[in-house]
Amino acid sequence: MSPGLHQFKRVVLKVGSALLVNRARGRLNHAWLEALAEDIAELHTRGVDVLVVSSGAIAMGRTVLGLPPGLLRLEESQAAAAVGQIALARVWSEVLAHHAITAGQILVTLADTEERRRYLNARATTLKLLEMRAVPVVNENDTVATSEIRYGDNDRLAARVATMIGADLLVLFSDIDGLYSAPPASDPSARHIPVVERITPAIEAMAGGAASELSRGGMRTKVEAAKIATAGGTHMIIADGRVKNPLKRIGEGAACTWFLTPSNPATARKTWIAGALEPRGTLYVDAGATRALQGGASLLPVGVSRIEGAFARGDAVTIRDEHRVLGRGLVAYDADDAARIIGRPSREIEAILGYPGRAEMVHRDDMALGG
Repeated sequence: MSPGLHQFKRVVLKVGSALLVNRARGRLNHAWLEALAEDIAELHTRGVDVLVVSSGAIAMGRTVLGLPPGLLRLEESQAAAAVGQIALARVWSEVLAHHAITAGQILVTLADTEERRRYLNARATTLKLLEMRAVPVVNENDTVATSEIRYGDNDRLAARVATMIGADLLVLFSDIDGLYSAPPASDPSARHIPVVERITPAIEAMAGGAASELSRGGMRTKVEAAKIATAGGTHMIIADGRVKNPLKRIGEGAACTWFLTPSNPATARKTWIAGALEPRGTLYVDAGATRALQGGASLLPVGVSRIEGAFARGDAVTIRDEHRVLGRGLVAYDADDAARIIGRPSREIEAILGYPGRAEMVHRDDMALGG
């Protein structure tokens, strides 16, 4: 049994180039995008946090620059992205502004979601935009990405972003209404798979190859995205995005494929912090901080009595008092700066360090207690 859209509080929508851009003319499908903006506005009005992962920059830019059809060299793709990103950001800003929604552009590379220091920066910026009721529009930064570090498709990028911000639902809009037991274009007996409760080798075997020159993704990358999303506690949908108001259609019962997760974003993140990261240092806390942490608070500098280790911002550290280990967390400061502010109230951080750092040494969302 698949869940209903109404129960989700933070939703990521992935929109591919083939949906956004008319392939023959190289122009945006304005009417389709305006209808999707209506869907986003409906979610936004209900208080749902919405983030969009949008392709289309290279597809738009190559038309403006007059580049020929077919595969582009890396530097041509980067140049096309530089031109197309301006146009794409403007269009998203305009269609959402019609609904009194502010859009914010975020360009990321693989390292921004894999390297912990940059991961924390990207996460903090995105969460602040959501807190301010803006809709972040995310794309891979094709102007600086190279063939060695780029994602190569925005399906996996969307899954990384969804787990990074603790989204409980990721929707991948495609040119097909979900996963089939075989390619439906070549196999009339192919069965539509409405719900995938667990991604097995048999499910992975159903996936195919890349789709078109505009879209670097295919069903294979969508299933790989589902593995990333569900491991991070995020449900995922593959749905037909070619229709107008595609999100509304899902809510009305249109065919799609749900990939379900037994976890939730908060639990999955804390499991990752608790078990998947090697601690680089230790923060010793006083009795007052111990009580505050056990009550669900963040760890402030004033509650830290001493530190050990040569950790960097974003590294995992052990949190303990003088008697036992309390848990682990991702620290917000390098060891040198942390040593200068321990035992001091957060309001003094800027005067001590010379910059306005974070109020928390370890935020409660970046902490897993329980030893």
